[in-house]
Amino acid sequence: MDIQTRQDLRGDCMLTEVSLDCRGNPCKPHKHGGMRAAAFVLGIQAFEIMAIAAVGNNLVTYVFNEMHFSLSESANTVTNFVGTIFILSLLGGFLSDSYLGSFWTMFIFGSVELSGFILLSVQAHLPQLRPPPCDMMSEAHCMEAKGFKAAVFFLALYLVALGSGCLKPNMISHGADQFREDDPNQSKKLSTYFNIAYFSFCVGELIALTVLVWVQTRSGMDVGFRVSAAAMAMALISLVSGALLYRNRPSQGSIFTPIARVFVAAFSKRKQVCPSIVGDLVPSPTVHSLMHINKFRFLNKACMKSQDGSAMKESPWRLCTPAEVEQVKVILSVIPIFACTIIFNTILAQLQTFSVQQGSSMNTQLADSFKVPPASLQAAPYMMLIVLVPIYETCVVPLARRLTGKDPGISPLQRIGVGLFTVTFSMVAAAIIEKKRRETAIGSNELLSIFWIAPQFLVFGLSEMFTAVGLIEFFYKQSSAGMQSFSTAMTYCSYSFGFFLSSLLVSSVNKITSSSSNGGWLSDNDLNKDRLDLFYWLLAALSLLNFFHYLFWAKWYSDTPSPSTVATHEEDYRSASSSKHVEAGQAIL
Repeated sequence: MDIQTRQDLRGDCMLTEVSLDCRGNPCKPHKHGGMRAAAFVLGIQAFEIMAIAAVGNNLVTYVFNEMHFSLSESANTVTNFVGTIFILSLLGGFLSDSYLGSFWTMFIFGSVELSGFILLSVQAHLPQLRPPPCDMMSEAHCMEAKGFKAAVFFLALYLVALGSGCLKPNMISHGADQFREDDPNQSKKLSTYFNIAYFSFCVGELIALTVLVWVQTRSGMDVGFRVSAAAMAMALISLVSGALLYRNRPSQGSIFTPIARVFVAAFSKRKQVCPSIVGDLVPSPTVHSLMHINKFRFLNKACMKSQDGSAMKESPWRLCTPAEVEQVKVILSVIPIFACTIIFNTILAQLQTFSVQQGSSMNTQLADSFKVPPASLQAAPYMMLIVLVPIYETCVVPLARRLTGKDPGISPLQRIGVGLFTVTFSMVAAAIIEKKRRETAIGSNELLSIFWIAPQFLVFGLSEMFTAVGLIEFFYKQSSAGMQSFSTAMTYCSYSFGFFLSSLLVSSVNKITSSSSNGGWLSDNDLNKDRLDLFYWLLAALSLLNFFHYLFWAKWYSDTPSPSTVATHEEDYRSASSSKHVEAGQAIL
């Protein structure tokens, strides 16, 4: 087989749906895949989020009270931890698509995450691995965890981050892989699966933020970490139990090599002129589905034959297939959409850090013998969503399908836009309530009920139902075969950048607002002395500006055709490439 034929087949493979069973044999439609197989993937998703959410959402309290970091350092520790989880999802997606496959990536890194939870429980249980007890609110100088104690804590924490990060994109993509897109019945169920996956996520979060956080508060974080370890073990059992039913998408070698080849080939032919009749484009020997994007036209030069008159066959680094070129265009086109969701996740970071400490400064008494753990208030949106998600799937989606004629009801970009607009009001509510809480605490020495901060969680939960699901569905559907896990991982990078941006904002705001007479808005360990309300107003303004920024890029992207409107044969591609505009485009907004 010559170089050119191998290159063409590589391009076709990027767009071909191939699945194998656990023994490496071709899947049988009646035996493998479908909702029955996806149910086991939903199981690992629910148990894993249960384990990690119980740690992440209450971690700021543990770092502040037990490891004796300052309030701002504790918040940054949590946001850096969560940010690392999501940035490592790129590694998980790359390993899955390129070498290991989704199943083995989940099994290996699920075991790594489990070992991290076990080490965290040991660190929290042994006094020798923690600084001496000290009340951070009343005592001036508490010994901060340093040296070996800090090393053990961070080692355990980032083992959890490594495992969870590499696991997350594969749970979504492996579940979606159980539905064949060439089968109209199963393809229609794909959007339903994404909604059910989010429902599974909500159930896991709800249990973590109520039962597991209550256990942490009542019995100690060492017991809480042990419960998280048990939940992670159940996740691995759920994964292995469905092994005989899964449709496994085989790895296809490095996914970055074809991308790099496109840029190298386009640069090497930068002086060539794209012909009006694209007869010099390299043909593909088979019929396949191919999205054509009328953007980044300079990349088309990567699949043009050399115009130097030479009859020699060109290497893959000089001549790419149209499939490889169009996939690179897709990746470049979705980057602005991805960037517009970073502020959204910066707001999420506040609900997992400062809002928890905000709740700690309020009246948590619910009954004579029961106090509400501040971290458990994050369960409020998931209680609401467990009701709303089924209503959305059974009532709203069918109505929207009739009105729009689209299988998802509304497009993923429209879902993202609704969420980005709604989330602004989460920070508006947070700012108003924090101002009232602070004035009441200082003026009359009274504590507001913790339930006053429920609206900021509820509004965010509603916005997340639209943005999170819409973003995952958008990225998965835009990716070609062989890149689903990596494309899904890109959505988690938005979380990562959002949490890292939160750390940067906290440090920058403290530096900018500090003066010789007092510290910054968030520099004190006492929220009554800080100005958290002003920080919330800053985030509300940034969120609103980000929404208008998103509208611009969503309109820009709307010229890109969806996979359902692509050319289906090489001659169609040639025709589409030679035209100035793609006539078969479906407007997304």
